Amino acid sequence: MYLPPHDPHVDDPMRFKPLFRIHLMERKCATVECMYGHKGPHNGHIQIVKKDEFSTKCNQTDHHRMSGGRQEEFRTWLREEWGRTLEDIFHEHMQELILMKFIYTSQYDNCLTYRRIYLPPSSPDDLIKPGLFKGTYGSHGLEIVMLSFHGKKAKGTKITGDPNIPAGQQTVEIDLAHPLQLPDVENLRDFSELSRVVLEVQEQVRREEQEEEQRKEEEDGSQQAASQPTAQPQGGEGAKGEETAAGAEGMAQDKAPASQPFVLPMGVISRNEDYPRTCRICFYGTGLIAGHGFTSPERTPGVFVLFDNDRFGFIWLELKSFSLYSRIKVSFQNAEAPSREAFDEMLKNIQLLAT
Repeated sequence: MYLPPHDPHVDDPMRFKPLFRIHLMERKCATVECMYGHKGPHNGHIQIVKKDEFSTKCNQTDHHRMSGGRQEEFRTWLREEWGRTLEDIFHEHMQELILMKFIYTSQYDNCLTYRRIYLPPSSPDDLIKPGLFKGTYGSHGLEIVMLSFHGKKAKGTKITGDPNIPAGQQTVEIDLAHPLQLPDVENLRDFSELSRVVLEVQEQVRREEQEEEQRKEEEDGSQQAASQPTAQPQGGEGAKGEETAAGAEGMAQDKAPASQPFVLPMGVISRNEDYPRTCRICFYGTGLIAGHGFTSPERTPGVFVLFDNDRFGFIWLELKSFSLYSRIKVSFQNAEAPSREAFDEMLKNIQLLAT
């Protein structure tokens, strides 16, 4: 298991924890050992369910128990997962969330189902190299997000989840067609000024989506009314091609790594104050928020901030919160998707599992 570093040290390396091991014996036999808990390896079982999926089961879950009971297990888990004791955490809401996570994760006793995930395919036109990132999520601690590019959109998909937003959900979506011109640093300190800029773009996006829907309805109506399809004038196709090329060129200019000063507005909460004070470019985006148990989920406006090739941030406007993301630099072998279609199918499947 690859665990994120202790909150909020997002730039620290990942931690490694073995969960099971397989001993290959003679005559193609094998023994499986569960590595969970603190009493050493013990008897386990692995079952191949289907392609790209297998399950593990511990046959001696009593090896996971501690003499001090659940309280000792919780304190040990807290030191390992968070690098602190319960006495260090003064915020009552954070204590509640941490306890929920412990109850949720410990109930499985290393009886888990594993499904293959692919790393996102990359393209020369991508804003930065896609991949896995560690991100700060307030009282939930650090979580793992996969950044992938899909034309004029970029998606951040949760690989690890929390009591509010489960793994597999699209935590952030970045609209690469709508770069944001941030106010100068002095005005940026004013949250209401940033909010005004973002909400103006949100309204622009809403109008464009309505116009696109209306255009599609008119096209569908025209196709149904026409008795026979008519050839499109070549000039129309050329104009459309030129428009697409111009848009691509504009986006390329937007991606130019010109540095600009950056500071969080007053009142925006950040778990990590050691964020970069310059950024390359910002885009309008939306972030997914929900109540406990993924109740009443909704997409809310925000700001995607690109700092450099390995770090980006997201300002959650409604929550007045800032998430800082740092690239995971572990080298995963044989993790490339066989095709773009296979990757998209995987994304769809893990989201279905989460819902």
